[in-house]
Amino acid sequence: MRTVTLEVGGLVSVLSARGVEKKLARLDGVEKVEVNYVAGSATVVFDQSDTDLQTIEAAVRACGYHCSGQQLPRHVGLSEGPASGGAEMTGADHASHGARAQPVAEYEPEQGAPAPNTEHGGHPEPGGSKDETAHEMGHGGGMDMQAMVRDMRNRFWVCLVFTVPIFIYSPMGDLFAPPTPPFGLDLDLWLFVLATVAVIYPSWPFFVAARRALANGVLNMAVLVVLSVGTGYGFSVGATFFFEGVQFYEAVAVLLVFILLGHWLEMRARAGASDAIRSLMDLAPPMATVRRDGGEVELPTAEVALGDVVVIRPGNKIPVDGEVLEGQSQVDESMLTGESMPVAKTPGDEVIGATINKSGSFTYRATKVGAETALAQIVKLVQEAQNSKAPAQLLADKASQWLVVIAIVIGLATFAIWFWWIGQTMLFAVTLTITVFVIACPDALGLATPMAVMVGTGLGAAKGILFKNASALEEATKLDMVVFDKTGTLTMGQPDVVEIVAASGATEDEVLALAATVEQGSDHPLAEAIKRRAEGLPLEPLSVFENIEGKGARAEVGGRTALLGNRRLMDEEAVDMAGLATEAERLQAAGQTVVHLAHGGKLTGVIAIADAPRPTSVEMVRRMRERAVEVVMLTGDNRATGERIARELGIEIVIADVLPGEKAEKIKELQNDGKRVGMVGDGVNDAPALTQANVGFAIGAGTDVAIDSADVVLMRSDPQDVLVAIELSRATLRKMHQNLTWAVGYNVLAFPAAAGVFYPLVISPEVAALAMSGSSALVAINALLLKRTRLAGTSPTGSGAIPANT
Repeated sequence: MRTVTLEVGGLVSVLSARGVEKKLARLDGVEKVEVNYVAGSATVVFDQSDTDLQTIEAAVRACGYHCSGQQLPRHVGLSEGPASGGAEMTGADHASHGARAQPVAEYEPEQGAPAPNTEHGGHPEPGGSKDETAHEMGHGGGMDMQAMVRDMRNRFWVCLVFTVPIFIYSPMGDLFAPPTPPFGLDLDLWLFVLATVAVIYPSWPFFVAARRALANGVLNMAVLVVLSVGTGYGFSVGATFFFEGVQFYEAVAVLLVFILLGHWLEMRARAGASDAIRSLMDLAPPMATVRRDGGEVELPTAEVALGDVVVIRPGNKIPVDGEVLEGQSQVDESMLTGESMPVAKTPGDEVIGATINKSGSFTYRATKVGAETALAQIVKLVQEAQNSKAPAQLLADKASQWLVVIAIVIGLATFAIWFWWIGQTMLFAVTLTITVFVIACPDALGLATPMAVMVGTGLGAAKGILFKNASALEEATKLDMVVFDKTGTLTMGQPDVVEIVAASGATEDEVLALAATVEQGSDHPLAEAIKRRAEGLPLEPLSVFENIEGKGARAEVGGRTALLGNRRLMDEEAVDMAGLATEAERLQAAGQTVVHLAHGGKLTGVIAIADAPRPTSVEMVRRMRERAVEVVMLTGDNRATGERIARELGIEIVIADVLPGEKAEKIKELQNDGKRVGMVGDGVNDAPALTQANVGFAIGAGTDVAIDSADVVLMRSDPQDVLVAIELSRATLRKMHQNLTWAVGYNVLAFPAAAGVFYPLVISPEVAALAMSGSSALVAINALLLKRTRLAGTSPTGSGAIPANT
């Protein structure tokens, strides 16, 4: 199976996305389709043995929408490598696909590409262009979201400019005597000319979208707009040319002004929700310097091939992933991993594309290019999460579809009741019918969840927290227990000196310096911990060194014998414990490894070494408890060691002596007790437990984000990010519920008010259009307010996979 994210340009309504989903789902080999109206993209899972990418792209175009191919970082070419199921592409291949490797914000039209004939099964027509579908909409070919926002703004202003004179000349304006129409035209004919300009061009996208929707077997908001505007305009044209009646061009024009205004504001909000993914896509540098044919050549990043030697100088952005060959430097990886400190790079180290070289120069060999780079994988993960649908959204999508049907039925019933049964005038009945058509707002219902999910997952990426799908976002809100695998999550994952007890007449620094002197020639983990702690202290010369297997070491320091090791070594050498035996036993009882140091036959001090807690673990546990989430520590260590760490962190529940294969069973036991359990592990050794948990968090993933067993990938090793992920999911779910409550409540009240149930209090089509447009805009803007959420342990902007200025 292969998963791709494609552009779907020209979606005017939430339910337009449903039409594309239905069409693509019918293709042979397509297992799953999720189309995101907000992002203008589709995630498709398909079997490459039954279909291919070109067939899927053609099917999107056959639905009547623009598709320029996969959405990848701007300067990263397509790579059909092993992960994608094809042969590795060369640099030239990357170049040839550069036009399709565009981000959501920068789609460029492909000139000369054949367009599918939507009337004949999607086969190309001679001399066509696939951008004709975008032109059909009235938008330019390959428009990005910002360009479409501007286009909708322009249509709004055209409509407004021509609506003002319509209102002035209209007999229904009636505020003052209208001026005489120019050119000696009849008033009705002059209003027809103005209204035609005010309606046809500005509303053209809705007419095209309605035609597409009907062709794809769905009813959407555009259909309702066409019914309302078309009915009003058509009735007025009939009254002008064919039968006696009152025309109301000004009502239709004002109605359309409000519809366009609301749609413009909604599209602006949609563009804002896409900020996160656009920022990610802009991270890669446009150009790279590589060595070819004995010299340095600057070429587009999309043309860097596997195995190329890339030259990096101070201040350069690294174009693709690779391995350092020569030189050394400090590299800022914060924009991807969230780690604030620059990372030292020497020959043999890996470097990540889109990170920034701070100082020094080096060369490296490209090991991952195109879609295989860490940046491309992160973009893919965020796109798939944003396109995925939460359970609530699936229900909202169905409700939106039925809402259009209900609006049409109620509108027709309104006309029949008021005109034929009650006996009101044709004008009154048609006006109420139009009001019903226009006041229904399936888009508010359809936008309620995807807007919140898109903003929430984008905000998470900005913090280095990658949700795999919307279901994980929703499930994380329900957790009442989080289990941490101790090593590497709650603790640093490496031994560290936690306490030093010096004998009488000695200081801690003297004990530490002497121990580090003895350990100068050792690479044992405990020796490394002592040397790290002793950095900066003066060390004495070491003349003789002997390793004593299983016990410690012996050395000659300052003309006297120094012993460093366990209690057994001290006893065998008859060392005077100098009153420190009780202290050594206390430290050992706390689960710490005790290293004894003797010099000249007398104990100088003892050093306690343990896996030290991470600095943020205590605060994280406290905040979890405040939010009614229990924290459990799972460890393979003995109970004494586990309980020591737990006491330091404030954790009350410890599951100790757990073998690696037993972790998943322990999670299952907690679930059997009625707990909804989150599991935090490294994503590799803890894979079964992560899969068993209600939500699996893979911590410290760095750029290795393709972890199948995890629902949430935490790029940093900070346990505080687990709390941030839970808080973010809760904030996102609150926005979903707020939006759904508003959307449902609005539609429940809107229908009877529009149908005249509260007569003589009736709503005009203009007010209905303002209410409908405002409803969609309110849902979108409320979702965007999620960006202002303050999350525990972070700043409002934070750092992570997206620059802070997003």
